Amino acid sequence: MMVDNFRLQLGDREYVPIVIGGMGVNISTTELALAAERLGGIGHISDAEVCYVCDQLFSTSYVTRKRKKYSYNAGNPDKSGLYFDLEEVAEAQKQYVEHTISGKTGNGAIFLNCMEKLTMRSSSDTLKARLSAAMDAGIDGLTLAAGLNLRTLDLIKDHPRFHDVKIGIIISSMRALSIFMKRALKLQRLPDYIVVEGPLAGGHLGFGPDDWQTYDLKTITAEVMGFLKGENLNIPVIPAGGIFTGGDAVDFLQAGASAVQVATRFTITKESGLPDEVKQRYIDAERSDIVVNTVSPTGYPMRMLKQSPVLNYRMAPNCEGLGYLLDNNAKCGYIDAYYRALEAAKEDRPLRITGQTCLCTGMAKYDCWTCGDTTWRLKDTTNRKNDGSWQLPDAEDVFRDYQFSQGDLIRKPGIEEKVRS
Repeated sequence: MMVDNFRLQLGDREYVPIVIGGMGVNISTTELALAAERLGGIGHISDAEVCYVCDQLFSTSYVTRKRKKYSYNAGNPDKSGLYFDLEEVAEAQKQYVEHTISGKTGNGAIFLNCMEKLTMRSSSDTLKARLSAAMDAGIDGLTLAAGLNLRTLDLIKDHPRFHDVKIGIIISSMRALSIFMKRALKLQRLPDYIVVEGPLAGGHLGFGPDDWQTYDLKTITAEVMGFLKGENLNIPVIPAGGIFTGGDAVDFLQAGASAVQVATRFTITKESGLPDEVKQRYIDAERSDIVVNTVSPTGYPMRMLKQSPVLNYRMAPNCEGLGYLLDNNAKCGYIDAYYRALEAAKEDRPLRITGQTCLCTGMAKYDCWTCGDTTWRLKDTTNRKNDGSWQLPDAEDVFRDYQFSQGDLIRKPGIEEKVRS
């Protein structure tokens, strides 16, 4: 039995049941998403820091203009006067989505992962601008993630594509699902799919910092499917987090899941937005290099490599140019941590910031090496070259390995199948 024996049904469309997760900032690139779409699956792009992403891709100047506009406030711990220009946010979002959608050549789909915890100083207004612009630009689906906002559907209920675009949610518990479903039922707009993200996923986790180890993906997925069956709801369930082989995927599909969402193995593909030298660090990583910490100003625990440069940041907050994590009260944990450290600093000692980091800057500069729990196994999926570096696979290599491999077999790029060690 292999993944290719199954299909994901969303409305009247059928897909290879492989979804590539939306990794920001621009790790899930247009090219990576389009590779999945071309092969009949679903690829995500992420709108995390979309104005910054557009500046890198299209030589726009959203960040420069914002920084110049608020330059008078640099060095001030009070960020209450900083706001995003919503017209520019919508413009950037539309440009990025249109750019990606225009490259579609297959029978798959392009979805947008919307990290709702990017509150951007005015959570509802900026979220509405981002989602509306993505629908205007023709996105196939919206995946609501990282800080699920129970009012999100209300923000877009009047959009002409509200019942046309596919809308999914990422949840990590039955409690989150049941609360969201109550609001969705009132609006008569149930989600088209549900991604169940377990504790082995990369980046932000939907669990407490001290109890994430007590959960497992198979149990949560079974609970969600049982709940939907009890409510007579036929909504596809897509587990995510720690699904490393085609055999892992088949286990979930045979248990009733409609598809799987995968990401870790695609971080090191040629199409991934991570710099090549960082991809090499991912492959070199050992199990002991992977940690879950609480340095994110969002309040969520995060999984990353302990060598991540972001863990040693001593820079001033970059809210004037970025500021994606400023909450509705213009607060961010890193601002407080930075100015506390500055006040306690001594002339003969370096600034020491504890407990928080500037995630906006860290993600933009690829200094925050978020990763899944199985990252240490990446070396089993590729080949070491004569110079000691690792071969980077094409996204198609990884996608087809998931689609056609059986059991624990992993096909390395360019050689015959090898049994996982």
